[in-house]
Formats: sequence, structure tokens, C-alpha cells
Amino acid sequence: MAKKTNSDKANQPDNDKIKNLAPDIEFPGGQKMTTNQGVFISDDQNSLKAGDRGATLMEDFIFREKMTHFDHERIPERIVHARGSGAHGVFKVYEPMGDVTRAHFLNDPSLETPVFVRFSTVAGSRGSTDLARDVRGFAVKFYTQEGNFDLVGNNMPVFFIQDAIKFPDLIHAVKPEPDNEMPQAASAHDTFWDFISLMPESTHMIMWLMSDRAIPRSLRMMEGFGVHTFRFINSEGKASFVKFHWKPLLGVHSVAWDEAQNISGKDPDFHRRDLWEAIESGAFPEWELGVQIVPEEDEFKFDFDLLDSTKIIPEELVPVQRIGKLTLNRNPDNFFAETEQVAFHIGHVVPGIDFTNDPLLQGRLFSYTDTQLIRLGGPNFHEIPINRPVVPIHNNQRDGHMRQAINRGKTSYSPNSLGNNDPAQVKAADGGFTSYMERIDARKVRQRSASFFDHFSQARLFFNSQSDPEKNHIIDAFTFELGKVKTVAIRKRMLGILSLVDKSLASAVAYGLGLEVPQEPEKPINKSIPADANPDDYQPIHVEGSVKESAALSMADTVKDTIKSRKIAFLIADGVSEKSVNAVKKALIAEGAVVEIIAPKLGFVVSENDEQIPVDESLLTAASVLYDAVYVPGGTNSVASLEAEADAVHFLNEAFKHCKAIAADEQAIQVIEATYFSKKLPEDFSEENVLAEGIVVSDNAADLSAKFIKAIAQHRFWEREKPRKVPA
Repeated sequence: MAKKTNSDKANQPDNDKIKNLAPDIEFPGGQKMTTNQGVFISDDQNSLKAGDRGATLMEDFIFREKMTHFDHERIPERIVHARGSGAHGVFKVYEPMGDVTRAHFLNDPSLETPVFVRFSTVAGSRGSTDLARDVRGFAVKFYTQEGNFDLVGNNMPVFFIQDAIKFPDLIHAVKPEPDNEMPQAASAHDTFWDFISLMPESTHMIMWLMSDRAIPRSLRMMEGFGVHTFRFINSEGKASFVKFHWKPLLGVHSVAWDEAQNISGKDPDFHRRDLWEAIESGAFPEWELGVQIVPEEDEFKFDFDLLDSTKIIPEELVPVQRIGKLTLNRNPDNFFAETEQVAFHIGHVVPGIDFTNDPLLQGRLFSYTDTQLIRLGGPNFHEIPINRPVVPIHNNQRDGHMRQAINRGKTSYSPNSLGNNDPAQVKAADGGFTSYMERIDARKVRQRSASFFDHFSQARLFFNSQSDPEKNHIIDAFTFELGKVKTVAIRKRMLGILSLVDKSLASAVAYGLGLEVPQEPEKPINKSIPADANPDDYQPIHVEGSVKESAALSMADTVKDTIKSRKIAFLIADGVSEKSVNAVKKALIAEGAVVEIIAPKLGFVVSENDEQIPVDESLLTAASVLYDAVYVPGGTNSVASLEAEADAVHFLNEAFKHCKAIAADEQAIQVIEATYFSKKLPEDFSEENVLAEGIVVSDNAADLSAKFIKAIAQHRFWEREKPRKVPA
């Protein structure tokens, strides 16, 4: 066995010492201020001058170091996924997966693999709102015992394009228009829809983007997908195709589009705050990791191409196996050092996981490293603490910007005899990574497989699978977005595309735009054609998909059995019944909900028995869009004050407009009667009507609490949206 050298130890410190390279910085009482070189500072309030009113001297190294560091605090933001939120956690597999993959972290149920997860919007800048209609990034860094594995995905399982060479075009189209830098974090403008209407391969993805999936209630309540088809490889070298899914245990829930716009004004950090507060309170977000596994011999058995990133594998054809659980249990200590500097890369894989020939995936393998090199200052971004593996790093890569490891020894090449040929290569049988030996026999071509030219069957599948309220939301979204497009020709071209998905969809959108659906789409439909290609070879083909509807594509039947971490607003004023407050509050908190007291002013509310109840928010700073449900307790004076308080009545009207559960003590019925929506309610509040309308009124606190909890768990009562529309 080769003798270990000093350079072997120096290349990578052990885990206990790893933070010495970039120690956590804390400022408890008693610490002394220093420069970045450790020199004590006696005066950090005044720069060095030539006299007390003289010029500042350039020899002031304390000033220069402080200002230079400040001037360089901001690094280039990500071109896409710039606005993000992150959290630490752990992952555990349920059962060994050795029959399909040799990946160690997927074969040891006793192992807790640390992870860091970053959620993000795609199109907006770092300062944009959380509630934009947008794709959400869902990237997970697994710090495994075999090195880092990055599962870089989105909250939608497909993408806009099939080949990565089109990615710059897509992003240039959706970003603010270059002549005026507008609009921010929005796809509702001419350049985006011009591009989409010329690229029919985007049709499936645009259906997802116009659906409620694009405006999640919480980052904790959205699915995640690996998007691409990857490979699992077992210890015998047998490969399977795999699609990755993240299934939230709280269910998949959204907000209304009107509500999202209001939240953007009230709290643009809504999703970031929601994630942070949930983790701080111990309501740890959880997802199960699911996989769809396709044996290699079944690659061509479907009516779509597994390598096409604009396609899903319907769960009716290949069920999702839930194989492990992800739990986020710790917020970052420093946003910049962790969430901003974390570097994900689709090419970070471990033995047992490998790539396929998906042309979108292949292009991303280059793009991620190239991006990190400029964003994080050079090739040593892997040495930033948040990016470091938990296992030692040994190789002959040296130097470069911001190098942190101190390499000792004479040799930095291989093979060598002067350093015992360390570091040595590792056999595959001992854990060394080897690429899957796929047989390839082909000519070099710039071409796309004919199997990639079905652009509409899965878009149709998605629309057909939605509930009626979800279909209405998609129609409204298309009408809103295309209504912002100034070029009528683009609107008409897009209506032609929609007519190939569903005639009723196209007609409904056309009606809202004041246009007619074209008799047939503009020809040729596909404008993305190489100069020397035959246009007929690039036109969409008609495929009648084998699956007509898929329950997994609708959110209607998602998990609706919990109110954990849901935020409930209590509207109260002086003279409120503390019994009415406390009984319902206790029942809600017992089920894991969060209760906040809203009153006309901050401070305290004095109850009818002279008890002081602390107020969390005033009606000036609170808004119904920030809560999942509303309760109005009893108390004669409180009820009279709220009935006369326009903001309180508006709060209730808006909650009703956005289809939320509302409850009131029977004493507070006059507050409900002061609302606009009271005119639209059934005369009685039977069990049946409560479940249909989400309105609970009772003089029995236990009965009210039970029905209210059940109503909140339903998330929204979307069915009342159209017939019960109210101004708010």
C-alpha cells in the first residue's frame, strides 16, 4: 500500500477542521474588532486625515480594506433563478434500491444524508416578487458519502424547449424587453409570446405555466421534478431510465392570480418568509422522493420519446414509487454565504446515477460550470463552505482565484513516482465513477429526432386532466397574458396554437381578447427551422396519446387532511369574548395551525372581562391575502366595532373572493351580514352547505372549531369562485 503523504492530508482537511478554511463569523459580547488580517482596530468611526478637516490619506489601510470589501460585496446575480430561498435538511431512503442503483445514499436506510435546498423563481431579478407567475426552481444538493449529488429541477415536470441551444433565446424572450427593461418578472409581454407562438414545442410547458402551478401557496406546498430522464445503474452495470419527483406531504396548493398580485404589493417576500417562519417554528417542510423507473429494454414502448424534456411519463403508465423523505429543518445562518453562493450543477452525480442523451440535459452539463466560473470568481467555487463535499477531495487541480486549500508536496501531476503516485485512481468495484457504456453508432448531425415532433398531445392531456376551476384559471391566465401583448398578430398566432390543444380553450381566450379563433393556425406552425432543412420535416405531427386524462396532473385531489402551518386571522376589537377567542384558538393550534390576532390598532385589545389580548397586526398592516382563513369571535362591542370598520368588512369580502374558509361565532353574524358576499349565501349553514361554501357559523365553539378545521383543510372552495364573485 502506498504511504500517505503530507500533500494527501493538506489537499482536504477532515470534517472537524473544514470550517477553519472559512470559519463561521459570530459577534458575541467581548470580541474585539479587527481588520481582515486580524489587526485590532481602535477607531472604526473616522478615516485617517491630514488634520481634523484635511484630506483623507490613501495610507489608511483600515479605510481601504473596509471600502474595498464593501464595493465588492455584490456578486453577479444568476442570469436565471436569481431570486431564491434556501434551507438545510436531511434525506433518508426508506428501503435499499440496490436492484436499480448502486448509489450509496439510496441503499442505506439508516443513513441521514445532509442536504441544502434552494427554491427560486426563474425570470425575475433578485429584488423581484415571490408571487410572479413563473416556474419555480427546486434544487437539492445531497452531501453524500460518495461526493455531492445535485438534483437540479423545477416545480413543473417539463420545459419550454427540447434542445439547450435554444435556452439563450428563451431567456432573452422572457426577460424584460431590452429597449425599455420592462416588465420585471413577468411573461405577459410581446417578446415572450412572440417566441412561444413560433415554437410549438413550448405548448405543453406553457399550459403548465398558465395553470395554478405557477403561483404556489407556499414553497412547502409545491411538487418538484428532475425534468430530464436520467439513468440509474446498479452494481452489475444494468441501467434503467429514471424520472425524479418530489411529493410535498402538505399537498400541492396554489393562490388565486388576483390574490398573488395583491400579495406582491403587501409582502413581496411572502414565500421566503413563509419558509423561514415554518422552519423556525418547528413545522419542518417534508417531501417524499419519488421515482418513475423504466427498464432500458422498454425505452421505445411509449407514444412519446423519453429523451424529450417537453414530455412527461403519465403516472398511469409508470407509477411513481416513493422511496425516501426529505425534511428541511434548519434555516441558513447567512443568506449570502449559503443561499446566494450555493452552486448547483446538473453534472454533479455519484456512482449509480448517470445521464441520458436528452439534448436539453446535455447542454446544461456545460452551462452550469460556465456560469459558476464568472459568478463565483473562478474555478474554486467548490471550496466555498456551502459547496464543499463532506468527503475529502484529492486531485491534481491547483491554484486559481480564491484557492483555500493549502496543497503541500512536490507533485501535482499523474502518473508520478516522486509522491507515490498519489492520489490514486479508484476501481469501479471500489466506488470509482464510470460512465455508462452506451453503444453509440451514428453520424455527427445537427438534427432532431422525428420522435420529438409531437407538440400537442400532452398539452391536451394536461388541459383535459384539470378540474373545471383549474380550467377557468388557465383560460383567465391566457386571457390576461395575451391581453398584455400589444401586437395583435402574435395574439392571433397564439390562438391558432391553442386551437390545436382544445377548441373550447381557444374560443374562451379569444372571447376575452375580442378576437376570432383562426380557421386554421398560421402556416408553417413551427418557425424554428434550420436554414438548409426541409420545412415539412420540422412541422408538428399528430399523435393520439394513449392516456386521455391523468389525475396526477390536477391539484383537485391533492392532500387535504391537514391544517399544519396554515395561518388563520382572528378579527377582534375591544369587548371581544375571550372565551370565543381562546376556545377556537386552542383547537386550531392543537392541529398545528398558526393564529394571528388582527385588530383596528396595534397594542392590546381589552376583552369583555377586561383581559388584555396582544395584537399581532393591525388592519392597516395586515391583509386577508396573507392568511389561509378568517375567524370572527363573539363579543357585543367587538362585533359592533368590526361591523362599522370598513377595513374589517373588506378583509372578509376579499377572503371570500379568494375562496377561503371563513368562520364566525353566532354572536358575530352581523359582521358577516355587513359583507357583500352574505347576499349570495344559502339561508342555512347545514353541514352540507358548510362543506360546499366554506362558511361556518355556530354558537358552539367545539362544533364551530371542528367544522372550521375541516374547511381550512380543503384549502380553497374554488367552485364558489365564478357564481359567487364579489367586489373586494
